[in-house]
Amino acid sequence: MQYKVIAPKEFKNTIQLPTSKSISNRALILNALSNSPYEVGNLSDCDDTNVMVAAFTSQDNHVNIGAAGTAMRFLTAYLAHVPGEWTITGSERMQQRPIKILVDALVSLGAKIEYLGKPGCPPLKIRGTALDGGKIILSGGVSSQYISALLMIAPTMTKGLTITLDGDVISIPYIKLTLGMMAQYGVKAQWEGNTIKIYPESYKPTPYTVEADWSAASYWYELAALSDNAEFELKGLFQNSMQGDSRVAQLFLDLGVSTEYTDSGVIIKKKGKVTKKFFHNFVSEPDLAQTLAVTCCMMGVPFLFSGLQTLKIKETDRIEALKQELYKLGYVLRDSNDSVLEWDGERVEAEDKPVIKTYEDHRMAMAFAPAAIKMQNIHIQHPGVVTKSYPSYWIDLQSIGFEIEEIKD
Repeated sequence: MQYKVIAPKEFKNTIQLPTSKSISNRALILNALSNSPYEVGNLSDCDDTNVMVAAFTSQDNHVNIGAAGTAMRFLTAYLAHVPGEWTITGSERMQQRPIKILVDALVSLGAKIEYLGKPGCPPLKIRGTALDGGKIILSGGVSSQYISALLMIAPTMTKGLTITLDGDVISIPYIKLTLGMMAQYGVKAQWEGNTIKIYPESYKPTPYTVEADWSAASYWYELAALSDNAEFELKGLFQNSMQGDSRVAQLFLDLGVSTEYTDSGVIIKKKGKVTKKFFHNFVSEPDLAQTLAVTCCMMGVPFLFSGLQTLKIKETDRIEALKQELYKLGYVLRDSNDSVLEWDGERVEAEDKPVIKTYEDHRMAMAFAPAAIKMQNIHIQHPGVVTKSYPSYWIDLQSIGFEIEEIKD
């Protein structure tokens, strides 16, 4: 199935954003580790969080997390310390995504895990047991989800855990988010230089309510940037958020979008000057790269993005996916060093009726749909992928005047 997306002429509306899946998924793990009697409030209603909820409420020792990478990493670490025998698997793509670094780290700390398929990838067989803990060294260039998964179970280990991160550390805001939430549940870490130390300690049950998702807000910033005159109120966002993607407010200043913080969220408006070329290192907020790439191309703003090394192991190879799909719209992107993506202004003739592949990646669908403001006949293939993080995305677009026409393949 495809959606043909037709944009309205003007935009002005109030949007209740979905809640953060990054915070929701961490809160579910911390809630379980603290044996909390409280339910997590305002949980995200997305696929990634729903599979976590299902894992915690099911009596089945076989866990299938579908395409949810965060759930795979977090639950692998969590189940490694829970007495019992478990299997954890996922979609075909998930069974190709690497997890060896996390498994090796867990095994070195006392976990009992074996591969049931391709070595280094899910599915896994886990025999949950008390973990010794101790000291480990991890590359700072690995996915922050590996690090967060280990950090959250660290206080349950007999010796606690000391992680030394070797080299440059990517996605620092996500590690800070994890440590900040652990502190809210009563466990504080010591982070000095590249070493994080956590002592054996018990989490304290606490009522917890999840805030709105700054990653989801990025698509509304994109809509504002691509429009001639737009104003949106985005509910549930906080200026002092622990979410790294709250950086989107600063990034879109260079693309002419202002942000006003209110008691209930933010008001964003299209105004101001637009930069002649956009430079940014996305090492701390890689999930914003697709949004900014499409926005810059549609606005005719050449760009040079770096720090994209984690994009190749996401739901798809996002660097290659951006190159392929933006080429359909007439933009020739080039990449280098598995971490740099550039558009120098080179154009080719756009396809007459481009069909954007989504590659089972929610962010491809949501980043490309706003391109309909600048181009007619944009079609989004397999639009249902948005349920991974933002189930109401298409409904929210319709609420501001977009026409969504369903077309069968």
